[in-house]
Amino acid sequence: MTTATVVAAGTTAAAPKPFKTIRHSAALAKRSLIKTMRTPEALLDVTLQPVIFLLLFTYVFGGAIAGSQSVYLQYLLPGILAQTIAMSATAIGVNMNTDISKGVFDRFRSLPIARSAPLVGAVLADFVRYALVAVITLTVGYAMGFRIHTNPLEAGAALLVSVAFALALSWVSVFLGMLARTPGAVQGMMILLVLPLSFGSNTFVQTNTLPGWMQAFVNVNPITHLAGVSRGLFLGGPVATHMLWTFGWIVGLTAVFMPLALRAYGRKV
Repeated sequence: MTTATVVAAGTTAAAPKPFKTIRHSAALAKRSLIKTMRTPEALLDVTLQPVIFLLLFTYVFGGAIAGSQSVYLQYLLPGILAQTIAMSATAIGVNMNTDISKGVFDRFRSLPIARSAPLVGAVLADFVRYALVAVITLTVGYAMGFRIHTNPLEAGAALLVSVAFALALSWVSVFLGMLARTPGAVQGMMILLVLPLSFGSNTFVQTNTLPGWMQAFVNVNPITHLAGVSRGLFLGGPVATHMLWTFGWIVGLTAVFMPLALRAYGRKV
């Protein structure tokens, strides 16, 4: 082994400084965004899904549940925002699994960058997807008759909290993307996780209308509290309890699944 080889190996293995890690992650986030822009069909789930859900649930169930589609829309939209932004976290795990199977991450591993940069960069890039979900949901809802009863600052806070929750949940998707053998398996596992959370919450109906045994689950469900935060900030009302629960879930999901995803990534590649 030559001296140059030893020096190169030592440079690659050395842990980059924090600002370098941020720079590397930002560069890889830009790569992910460029890839997304070149394949716009990858955004169908964040552009069409909230529109379809709002239209279907409002006009199919609004009259039966609330007696009026317009009244039901006021209750439904914050829940749909929580549901669709959570479901949007599925894509990142699928994409990561696909990139690994194609050998893309083998190239990243050969570069003198932080081991965490490819994962952190991918999660940062997904901020755009989640922001798009939030904006489209609110825009379409407004066109259908939804109205904010608070102020723009509180409405903006609701959107930011929703995006922050989606970023935390994306680490679960990334972790599953490291474990699963195929992209389809990642999608299946995320659907099995998100669907019970979405429908076992107060997204579509109020908690007190559900059976007692189910209310216990609904009351600790992160989608319930995310929807509660959005309703309070959009329509007015108490949000402190829901906000504490939501921030607790954001911190907990990130603290648990980010290290697990990084560890699984190290073993995968």
